[in-house]
Amino acid sequence: MDQINETIEAFLRDWQDDTEGARAGFIRMKDLLAARAGVEFEFHPRPGLTYSLRATHPESNRPLLLMIDVIEDQPRWLSVCFFADMIEDPEERGAFVPGGLLGEDALCFDLETCSEHQLGYVEARIMEACQSAAEG
Repeated sequence: MDQINETIEAFLRDWQDDTEGARAGFIRMKDLLAARAGVEFEFHPRPGLTYSLRATHPESNRPLLLMIDVIEDQPRWLSVCFFADMIEDPEERGAFVPGGLLGEDALCFDLETCSEHQLGYVEARIMEACQSAAEG
């Protein structure tokens, strides 16, 4: 196991289960990304603030595919951000953040509870972003 995955696994071992499902949602989205060919991870822990999983795709013309932040709050919650021009948001659930991702416009989805419906919607955006990245 490489250093990044070891760091993520240590973080997950230390994360106590939560009633809002953020831990399970984080794992589910991480695993979805890990199953995609070519997707690589960076993990940036900032204890007390955020734990940021950043996914990259070698075929993308951008240095980042998407970012999943674990927001250190009581309880923890997730924020999943994409470049705004890489995905659609047909139900307009995302918050548009001008310059919010590496200086480019972003769409961020805040998951204070990780219901099946919410996760499914964001997972569809993840797949869309992976497809957009593969197309260059």
